[in-house]
Amino acid sequence: MQRVTVAFEYPVTYTRDTFAPENSALLDALTRLEPGRRHRAFVVIDRGVADGQLGIRDRIAGYFAAHAARVSLVTPPVVVVGGEEVKTTPEHLASMLQQMHDLRLDRHAFVIVIGGGAVLDMVGYAAAITHRGVRVVRLPTTVLSQADSGVGVKNGVNAFGKKNYLGTFAPPYAVIADEQLLESLTPRERICGMAEAVKVALVRDAAFFGWLTHRAEALRRNDDPADLRHLVRTSAELHCTHISTSGDPFELGSARPLDFGHWSAHKLESLTGHRLRHGEAVAIGMALDALYSVDSGLAPPSVAGAVIDTLERLGFTLWDDELDNTELFDGIDEFREHLGGELTVTLIEAVGRGREVHELRRDLVERARDWLRTRARSAA
Repeated sequence: MQRVTVAFEYPVTYTRDTFAPENSALLDALTRLEPGRRHRAFVVIDRGVADGQLGIRDRIAGYFAAHAARVSLVTPPVVVVGGEEVKTTPEHLASMLQQMHDLRLDRHAFVIVIGGGAVLDMVGYAAAITHRGVRVVRLPTTVLSQADSGVGVKNGVNAFGKKNYLGTFAPPYAVIADEQLLESLTPRERICGMAEAVKVALVRDAAFFGWLTHRAEALRRNDDPADLRHLVRTSAELHCTHISTSGDPFELGSARPLDFGHWSAHKLESLTGHRLRHGEAVAIGMALDALYSVDSGLAPPSVAGAVIDTLERLGFTLWDDELDNTELFDGIDEFREHLGGELTVTLIEAVGRGREVHELRRDLVERARDWLRTRARSAA
């Protein structure tokens, strides 16, 4: 029996104004293992970030010029389209691979990707399959990516009408979460990212969920930047703790406990042509699964009430007409296929405590869906 053990370690750094020349966070990340080497870097920026953070390309160029003895840009920063389009349209991946080839990136070069979760996913996948792995430094720029996906070990693109059908597990070389990059987000983008914080609180941390409930309206209005910082860091820490201590960081088994609400969310994203953003679809999925948890006898009615109340006060709409599409139920089989083995879905038995089940009864899913429809119509 041959055994191969590989330990992965990467820093997650919180900072502000990464590209100020006096800020050493990025330089430290790039040189942490080989301080005596001059490192080559390819910078890719989400178009939404480039548009919202005026002058960011000049600031990046200035940063590398200030530290030219230790780091260099292989080309001026490249801007790519953001959102699910960059993961869904194959030409974007092909273009990124072509650029990495033409720039002759090697396995000791760096790809620095600045953007939301979709851009991090696509560029990270391209880097992972170039020379079997070019080093990636992520600068997530949305609440969702700083609080969840940007600190994890997955990347990928959509294919065959399925979310993340192609992808790899590839831990980043480093993650830098810059709070300044969140300041140009629209209210919709900011609120979307909070869904994953609610999710991880519901399955892992009752106290954090209580804080989210208490601060829901203030978070929706963005009253205090300290609240958003606390949400991002606490959510990221809970996700990182799971990845590092679960014993299954690359999901070799059939369970994904941090995917509460996701079986229907992934399908809703596809059915709506990504009109629903990931966080919005996850919020609906959590409401659906919270109601299912109650109707199946797993959780008391107060749990669903707390979930729905908190999500609505954060600003989420918990109904979409695509919930009536019979193809929604295909999401159950697609979820099973994506995991492999038997169906394993995380529900909740109490706030802060998840429970894995291996069957979803269609009649109870329909009952939960019908309740959400009735609530939405009565509120209209």
